[in-house]
Amino acid sequence: MTDRAITGIGVAVPRGRIDADTIENAWGRFEATGIDTTAVPAGDEDALTLGVEAGERALSAASVDGGAVSSLAFATTTPPLAEEDLTVRLGSMLGVEEAARRPTFTGSTRAGAAALLAGFDFAPEGPVLVVVADCPRGEPDSAIEHAAGAGAVAFVVGPAGGVRLVEHAAAEEPYPGTRFRQAVEHDVRAIDVRSYDRAAFVEPVTAAIDGLEADPSGVDAAAIHAPDGDLPYRAAKAANVEPDLVDRCATVADLGDTGAASAPLSIARAVADGHDRILAVGYGSGASADALVLAGSCPVGWPDIEPNELDYPSYLRRRGDLSGSPPAGGGASVSVPSWKRSLPQRHRLVAGQCDSCGALAFPPEGACPRCHELGDFAAVTLPRTGTVETVTTVGQGGAPPEFAPLQQRSGALGVTIVAFRVDDESVSVPLQVAADAEPVEPGQTVATVCRHLYTQEGVPRYARKVRPELV
Repeated sequence: MTDRAITGIGVAVPRGRIDADTIENAWGRFEATGIDTTAVPAGDEDALTLGVEAGERALSAASVDGGAVSSLAFATTTPPLAEEDLTVRLGSMLGVEEAARRPTFTGSTRAGAAALLAGFDFAPEGPVLVVVADCPRGEPDSAIEHAAGAGAVAFVVGPAGGVRLVEHAAAEEPYPGTRFRQAVEHDVRAIDVRSYDRAAFVEPVTAAIDGLEADPSGVDAAAIHAPDGDLPYRAAKAANVEPDLVDRCATVADLGDTGAASAPLSIARAVADGHDRILAVGYGSGASADALVLAGSCPVGWPDIEPNELDYPSYLRRRGDLSGSPPAGGGASVSVPSWKRSLPQRHRLVAGQCDSCGALAFPPEGACPRCHELGDFAAVTLPRTGTVETVTTVGQGGAPPEFAPLQQRSGALGVTIVAFRVDDESVSVPLQVAADAEPVEPGQTVATVCRHLYTQEGVPRYARKVRPELV
């Protein structure tokens, strides 16, 4: 279908987990079939920050610099803001040039498959980065929330060999009410008629698979969208796909319903496990489906994360259900225009190097810290890893009030000074510790990640934080 191929894949998943037994003990029931644990975002994680992390891993896996990306696609049903072109911030955090095209896909969990298909269709003027991230949620006692997980996956698509798109077919059948979210709501709902919901999923999925010329029995794995651990197997059976093929790459039992990222994450797992020919099906309620046949191999950046098991109160705190309003007055009150001027430092840790003596300065303004000259600084992006010099903990009341919501959701803030080296020069940078990270110590190597810092004037602010380096 196309001479372009996936040349690198990156994955990001929250460290937090809540298991089915914990939810069942809280509510007397657990209504998400086939799910053992779900991934729970930290207080400073959202679809955008997970997407940045996955995008960085994909670029690294493909050995592509963010500045070389010609098109950046972002797919999610849970954007941090209902109206704003978030691909602009995503591109800033990933170092994508301003001239890159930036389409957004949203409004349906089918968005993940749609974005990947678009990545294959873009003209081959340069690498394309497709980022899919989602954090669905429902009412605490609903089947949707019992299943709700979170995760992100990114694909670099380029002209080189890798995972090719062999074939694509689509199907639609009007089934309103199976999964929807009104414009003013955060929680996903459904009319919850089981037989209706099953038909709404199985019919378009099987129709899309039936529309392929390829024989489904000829694939090595089946990455089928999974709102729970039951429906993908029902659809596979109806389409004459062996359940074992779904098992080989399913992520739903461990991560839960990852929304638009569900089928793409299963594609990543299938490629990581060495399956050469993959059937993938993206699904959106309403209802519609895309079936893809992919073939080939490429590097996959799948982090080795030690899950953090949560009790039910901690889980509710992370959701924000036990959080109060921030205290009034006394905030840092950094205006949006002032914040905008510092975005290169906050998003990518861009320092300055003195033209006279070569010393590094962060932020890159004022006099050189070594020779005190007032000349120009050359922009230098600091490495993603550094060494902790000192660390402290800031409890509630010890930080400006805009940080109170994060402290309510995640506890005391870790604050550290980290030394970053560029060639023979070093510069020290104060940074927060990511909310889900283990405590860090002086002398420890840490890696930077983009996380939500706070919201002010209704605008989410993002900046680099640190956590122990992952494998």
